Amino acid sequence: MPESVTEETVRLAFVTQASACQGLGSPFTASLCTLAAERLTADHPVGEKILSWPGDPSPYGDSVPLRLAGALHALVLASADPQLAAVYPPNAATPDDLWNAVENACRTHAAFILDRLTSAPQTNEVRRSAALLPGFLTISSLFRKPLVLSEVGASAGLNLYWDHYAYRLGNMPWALQPSPVMIAPEWKGRTPPDVPVQVASRAGCDLNPLNPAREEDAMRLLSYLWADQTDRLERTRLALAIAAANHQTVEKADAGDWLEQRLEPVHADQVHVIYHTIAWQYLPKPLQEKGEALIAAAGGRATADTPLARLQMEADDQKHGAALTLQIWPSGEKHLIGRADFHGRWVDWIGWPGQH
Repeated sequence: MPESVTEETVRLAFVTQASACQGLGSPFTASLCTLAAERLTADHPVGEKILSWPGDPSPYGDSVPLRLAGALHALVLASADPQLAAVYPPNAATPDDLWNAVENACRTHAAFILDRLTSAPQTNEVRRSAALLPGFLTISSLFRKPLVLSEVGASAGLNLYWDHYAYRLGNMPWALQPSPVMIAPEWKGRTPPDVPVQVASRAGCDLNPLNPAREEDAMRLLSYLWADQTDRLERTRLALAIAAANHQTVEKADAGDWLEQRLEPVHADQVHVIYHTIAWQYLPKPLQEKGEALIAAAGGRATADTPLARLQMEADDQKHGAALTLQIWPSGEKHLIGRADFHGRWVDWIGWPGQH
């Protein structure tokens, strides 16, 4: 591919990301990406690396704009670059001042930024638990059994602890215990089932798991959040503290191998729930196919005493948020039960057919 086309593709990736950030309520990150699209040059190692990116730099591929944004935010969070911190939220800055500080950081901290560019962005959006909770309540209402949780692509495990947070789902408050984490999405649709729910055990896997008790990992996770979204940052800090206090660690494993292992045991009088949020799409196609086959085979072995469920929040062919789907075995019945904003800001609840 000619160099000019590659550079044009990279700049387009930043323009596309800027539009997404604006739509998801981060004008600062949108401005940062717009400036990079317009002004990034190859006269320093960071610019050279980005503008000659060998793969797909777009948000649908390697997400290069968010790799750069995460690296810069990490420098601010670590108080490693006072000039950059001075133009980051909550401070205001002109586009020229912001870009001058970014350029300076790219030169001064080139080794750090180049290293961070090698890693895919990792977020663990806690608000997605507001879309998961009504799904878990639906599963509990259908089976009336304790839940065995298995999350694919669990990152730092923050959405493994959905039952440690407090919620307001429309008119329905929900909490199993007092929690500093309150999640109250914009709610559309009827009220989900208000039934007892019990978690028997939980586990998660990730190719690059982060340990919430390790400061370096916690800071990495926070760095990928957008710097002007202070509510997300605070909520994630509180959720990290909950996960760390519970000594939850996510297993470093390939999703296919891990599912094979997790789906083997029989959980008598419990319902095993496989779930994932905006993760399945990032698995290579052969791994997706292997995972689908493993889950289908486990579903075929499920009984009324050992049921299986799969709860998903994943992008589909519609532009309006992500699809919430639930499939249960032994019946194999599958339904769209709602849609949700990718960051969990709103939930449009449909529910399981026949439930009121």
